[in-house]
Amino acid sequence: MQKNNLKPKTELKKKKLVGRGGTRGKTSGRGTKGQSARAGNKKRPELRDIIKKLPKLRGYKFNSVNNYVASVTLKDIDKVIIEGDKITPAILVARGVVTNFKGQTPKIKILATGAITKSATFSNFLMSTAAKNAIEKAKGTVK
Repeated sequence: MQKNNLKPKTELKKKKLVGRGGTRGKTSGRGTKGQSARAGNKKRPELRDIIKKLPKLRGYKFNSVNNYVASVTLKDIDKVIIEGDKITPAILVARGVVTNFKGQTPKIKILATGAITKSATFSNFLMSTAAKNAIEKAKGTVK
């Protein structure tokens, strides 16, 4: 047995090439020329622009509880009230005519669709003039 006949158990790993034939030479994987090839290259991520627009698309600050108004028709109210009731927004939420918005009772606007046959006292509502006239016609009061 001679030294030149010996073979290693595992083959040696190939050395990384440098320069034109290698993986990390000349342009070092940056391609050629242009903004991306320069030192200190830092492009503004386009995702940031998309994220910055999202809050307004989601209704941020513009669709809060203070600005949300639920609309209810006289026909819907007539189904759940009893003659001589005192009606407030909280009572309509309790009777299932309106649902809470973000855990709070929303402002409610009464619209004059349908008719009301029972008299009741309405307080803390926004309402159309036609709805107000219909309620007063049915001998109800608006405060």
